Amino acid sequence: MPFDFDAPTARAGTNSVKFDARSAVFGADDIIPLWVADTDFAVPPAVSDALVRRAQHPIYGYSMAPESLYQAMIDWFKRRHDFPIERQSIMLAPGVVPSIHAAVLALTQPEDAIVIQTPVYAPFFNIAASTGRRLVENPLRLRGDRYELDFDHLEHCAREGARILILCSPHNPVGRVWHRDELRRLLSIAAEHDMLVISDEIHCDLVFEGHTHTPLALLADKPGRVITTLAPSKSFNVPGLGLSTLVVDDEDQRKALAKVFASLHIEVGNPFSLTACEAAYAGGEAWLDEMMRYVEENRRFVAGFIQANLPEISVMPSEGTYLLWLDCRILCQSRGWTDRELKHFFVKEAGIGMNPGITFGKAGSGFMRMNIGTQKAVLLTALQSVQKALLQADR
Repeated sequence: MPFDFDAPTARAGTNSVKFDARSAVFGADDIIPLWVADTDFAVPPAVSDALVRRAQHPIYGYSMAPESLYQAMIDWFKRRHDFPIERQSIMLAPGVVPSIHAAVLALTQPEDAIVIQTPVYAPFFNIAASTGRRLVENPLRLRGDRYELDFDHLEHCAREGARILILCSPHNPVGRVWHRDELRRLLSIAAEHDMLVISDEIHCDLVFEGHTHTPLALLADKPGRVITTLAPSKSFNVPGLGLSTLVVDDEDQRKALAKVFASLHIEVGNPFSLTACEAAYAGGEAWLDEMMRYVEENRRFVAGFIQANLPEISVMPSEGTYLLWLDCRILCQSRGWTDRELKHFFVKEAGIGMNPGITFGKAGSGFMRMNIGTQKAVLLTALQSVQKALLQADR
């Protein structure tokens, strides 16, 4: 079945954060929103059809996950990633970030050190503070136009007593899909220093041709070394439904996590999130494959336009996700702009709303994150607006 990803879907007025929070975030309602990490693509027909059928039943009471949902998930990760997940290892959660918070609370003590690898997804910064733990940054190394893990510094962090490393794989915002040899070395450090790795693999299905996502747990030396977080939200554009999965192979860790969930009275899943999750994994594969081809073409289009028309900006090579990491450091240096002035230019002069790189940590200074999960026509309009604004600024 062909899917029309060029067809626009009006999202303003639907309580969409990406569209309806523009005034609060950027000070204007008419900017082109290329920020929040959801896409402007209608969900797979299998998902919308299943939700309509469920909505037709007039009672939306407390709900439990059917075994068919677990099986759809198990089948998906075995087929797509050669990742065998045991049924007893699956713990449903209300979202990846809440589940990581719960894992930190359950498996560490106050003042324990939590490592994150910056620049990284902004909510990771708050996990340590909100749980009474210490945050330790293990910045990625930028060599030329490629980000790498800094293993020497990570080993230093581990020797200093870090208890948990939160890995972003594939990485948001830099777009790296970590290689097996990189992951093996990371795990060897974790094993040597008895450090737990929480691997956020929410973008695992969004990998470009020529690259392969490797679930970290496949390479672990023992079941309790890695906890994996997964969700259908990025793959199938259902983040607003708020359902994710923890894959926890160690029974004691599962018991500790269950105790935290119970203490917080967390209810997992609702009639619509459970329905959408199962339908996505069971019937969304063809849609996802075509969506990724569209996003990959968007990536090539944006990179080509910027290279040809915006020489002071460059696109960092992206191996996965629908998020591009734009290097604007030359643009800032040539004009003497701070990160705040860089954001001001894109918002006030170009009319584009993106995520400033500085929000992903100090290592993101001079960068911007662009969401290309939208129609090509939208991206063309946005890029032409940036080109026009720079020409006007140079006059």
